[in-house]
Amino acid sequence: MASLMAAYGRLPVTMTRGTGARLWDDTGREYLDALSGIAVTALGHANPAISEAIADQAKTLMHVSNIYHIPQQEALGEELCRISGMDKVFFCNSGAEANEACIKIARLHGHHKNIGTPTIIVMDSSFHGRTMATIAATGNPKVKAGFGPMLSGFHTVPYGNAQAVEEVAALRQDIVAVMVEPIQGEGGINIPEPGYLQRLREICDQNDWLLMCDEIQSGMGRTGKWFGHQHDNITPDVMALAKTLGNGMPIGACLAHGAAAELIQPGSHGTTFGGNPIACRVALTVIQELEGRQLVERAGQLGTHICEGFRNSLHNQPGVVDIRGKGLMIGVELDRPCAELVTLALEEGLLINVTAGNVVRLLPPYILSDAQADELVRRMSELITNFLQKADAPAAESA
Repeated sequence: MASLMAAYGRLPVTMTRGTGARLWDDTGREYLDALSGIAVTALGHANPAISEAIADQAKTLMHVSNIYHIPQQEALGEELCRISGMDKVFFCNSGAEANEACIKIARLHGHHKNIGTPTIIVMDSSFHGRTMATIAATGNPKVKAGFGPMLSGFHTVPYGNAQAVEEVAALRQDIVAVMVEPIQGEGGINIPEPGYLQRLREICDQNDWLLMCDEIQSGMGRTGKWFGHQHDNITPDVMALAKTLGNGMPIGACLAHGAAAELIQPGSHGTTFGGNPIACRVALTVIQELEGRQLVERAGQLGTHICEGFRNSLHNQPGVVDIRGKGLMIGVELDRPCAELVTLALEEGLLINVTAGNVVRLLPPYILSDAQADELVRRMSELITNFLQKADAPAAESA
């Protein structure tokens, strides 16, 4: 560990193998994975179809430069356009890189309109990545701390408030795009009211702006539809994907629709590793698995079942502010900081996450069984209840 930069506050555990929704550490202890590597391994660990695709492709060709045609990349592009209704795709290595491509497209759009300082409307509590451009677009001040001066060209408004976007439209002439997560993951599983994205779509159309959806966490089936924006029946101009797209293989994608799909031209953007044969072969297998096993629909059903389970088990528990979710993006908000629950859950064999300080975030794999879903609800409800009651006990005793 001494040779590694201290970028992560790692938990005291070393995972060595996994199967489905289960992981085992180097002592042989078993864990139920309710985090999926932060919304990545939706098909579970050691998925046979993914393992076979990796092994088979590795025997022939893993990498070739993008100055040549790559059949796996072209096939994956066709599949993503088919399920999304978008027109063209640029492949990269991560979600942050996908959002970088979105930002570059927005700036190209602005410069084509002779706007010298193209500006993108972004949302508070958002998270778009950790590159210099994506932290500037991110609404969390902690992510930006120590990395100033920030890249200019972003204007922040409250998430879920379409009127705030309208007000900016009336005041500024340099806006070129709106960048939004259909559901905020890092921000605390924040779900806007129905119609929010529809109104953003209308505002963008009225002003010749691009609507850019960051679907890195909400995309590829996690919300019960292929993409989170589909719950509002809209099509964005630009969209970023990653995470579930590779089920652990590093891959990201920036998709564009209409005129926005023509803005990237030779020499304007590129990547060394993005869209390589093995990553694209895996992503094609992910789509085949999701579609063939009807796992997108399964994610929606599981999410409803888990949220109902939490509401039944925690509805009378003081300290629980809200239980919310869309598909398998689930948040249990408490009235106090609860980062300690991550370690407590680990000790009980559960892998979870706490975000925004007081929201238990659950991002289980889509292949979770009904029994495992019920186990998750039962064990997590007990942990939350015990945590809250223990925290309140000293106050009650002193009173």
